[in-house]
Amino acid sequence: MAGRNVNYSTIAVADNARIRIITLHRPERRNTMTPEMQMELIAAMEDAATGECRVLVLAGAGEAFCAGLDLSALQQMQVKSAAEHRAEAERVARLFVTLYELPIPTIAAVHGPAIAGGTGLATICDFTLATPAAKFGFTEVRIGFVPALVSAFLALQVGDKRSRDLLLTGRLFGAEEALQLGLVTEVVAPDQLATRVKTLADTLIANSPESLSATKRLMAAQNRPWLDAAIASAMEANAQSRETADFREGVAAFLEKRKPVWAK
Repeated sequence: MAGRNVNYSTIAVADNARIRIITLHRPERRNTMTPEMQMELIAAMEDAATGECRVLVLAGAGEAFCAGLDLSALQQMQVKSAAEHRAEAERVARLFVTLYELPIPTIAAVHGPAIAGGTGLATICDFTLATPAAKFGFTEVRIGFVPALVSAFLALQVGDKRSRDLLLTGRLFGAEEALQLGLVTEVVAPDQLATRVKTLADTLIANSPESLSATKRLMAAQNRPWLDAAIASAMEANAQSRETADFREGVAAFLEKRKPVWAK
């Protein structure tokens, strides 16, 4: 099956019975995202879409699903140019859009924290299965950042009022609340997560692959006019927020493990 012989350094890819499992594989860093991981995720997803895979599963190695952006990437943001910030925003947008528009069904298996961009990865999937230990949160405002790109997808899923609550407070919330919000499909006991993912995947595989792909294309097309405009605005906001004094102070405070002191 396509992709078996590709070597990745930040993810692990396994194909089994037409199910592709992509595991974020930086457990020592709580699977925090780097630019390299983002590009590898895009490549592995695009490869799955053109191969024999019928279902894609996202998972995380170790204790976390994905704890957001890696510290090294945060540090590098402080010295990048406006053009580099825009390129970063475009890459993140491409990652989320690729996941959202993938022509095969996607399942997130969330067994631990999925924070900031990790919440985006987990909840943009068609199905999100989470254990009671899973935690979510759009925490960007805590470090002077703007949760711009995830906000477009979040608004589609939970509406404006609930999006404002989650994005403006930056609070963490658990699997049960995520289920009530519609961001999680099911809450599953830890020892049943793998079994439930496999059962769901088998159910999807039993359906017509052409119908599944056509249904996903239809739903994406229905949302595309609004989503395209939202993502364009989000990329601009994302890039601009990286150049603010609040962002520099927020990242410095985060790295120094202190409370930020905002200018205003």
